[in-house]
Amino acid sequence: MPGFCAQVLRGLGQVVFQVNPWTGAVFAVALCMADWRYAAYAVGGAVLGTWTARRLGVPRDRQEAGLEGFNPALLALCLAVFLGPDRPATALLAAAGCIVVTVATAAAVRLLSVWKLPPLTLPYCLLAVAVTVAAPAFRRIWPYGDGLAALPGAASGPIALHPDDLARAFLHTMSQLFFLERWDVGALLLAGVFLASRTAGLIACAGSVTGIVTAWALGAPAERIADGTMGYNAVLVALALCGVFLPTAPATLLYALLGAATATALTPAVAALLAPAGGHAFTWPFVLTTLGFLAAARSFPRLTTPHRAQGPGPAVGLRPRTGRRPCRGSSGQAGRRSVGHGRGMGALRGRTRAR
Repeated sequence: MPGFCAQVLRGLGQVVFQVNPWTGAVFAVALCMADWRYAAYAVGGAVLGTWTARRLGVPRDRQEAGLEGFNPALLALCLAVFLGPDRPATALLAAAGCIVVTVATAAAVRLLSVWKLPPLTLPYCLLAVAVTVAAPAFRRIWPYGDGLAALPGAASGPIALHPDDLARAFLHTMSQLFFLERWDVGALLLAGVFLASRTAGLIACAGSVTGIVTAWALGAPAERIADGTMGYNAVLVALALCGVFLPTAPATLLYALLGAATATALTPAVAALLAPAGGHAFTWPFVLTTLGFLAAARSFPRLTTPHRAQGPGPAVGLRPRTGRRPCRGSSGQAGRRSVGHGRGMGALRGRTRAR
């Protein structure tokens, strides 16, 4: 596979911390299943972000690992969903945003390296919130009339989960990583994770189940659980804290699942804070929880030191240090939101609580 093409596909795979380019290719196919335009925005964002990083002289190991592609890919896809993929203004704004988020990534890497923490999707979150809050002020960007600002309200609706709700919730927590409420897309995305690493796939499943159980135990409406909006951050936290930034071990798995539950509980809080300004939670719960748990982990030697029987093996999605490429955030300290896109812009504007 040509070098630049592999870097772009790794950028898509790095959304879930995987450096396997074939995982990125599976993700692109999954997006095509929903709408080829979403795939075009995501792949185009990864291309532009990777190209910009190359032109600005970002270290080659970051480019090779796809660390410069996932934030632009997420931002471009977010704008396509939020503003409509058919509008020229959306394409131009997405292109400009991908360049800016690459610069923001460099700034985040530099600032967080002081504490030896990864930026994760922080650059994407900052730009995405800025756009969602500011868009209604510009008619050429937001031609839909009223903005999305709304005061948060109490949860409503039944909380009882049926078996079909559980099945949909499990797969939707995966598809919501790319802003989609499609069980078939979620199944293919999960298959892409297993393609890169069986361990990572199992951890992703554990994170999804933890998010669902936590949301149900706290009394979240069944609709919010079933559409995946309460669980996608839990998937990312579980992957990050078990096998990527911390060793893969029973202790770190329990720690990661605690983080996944925390991110689930934090999701409505972040959404409520941003809703009055028209913002969304996106992957803020994942970013805040992961950074907090990683900072705390340094005080717990059992979490940061691999078990002797295991040896210091590479993290999930990482290749060994001898000539292999790092996973997201592991090199230079680099480093989701919910809307059922199949229902169009009307559905998006009607579901501002989700992310």
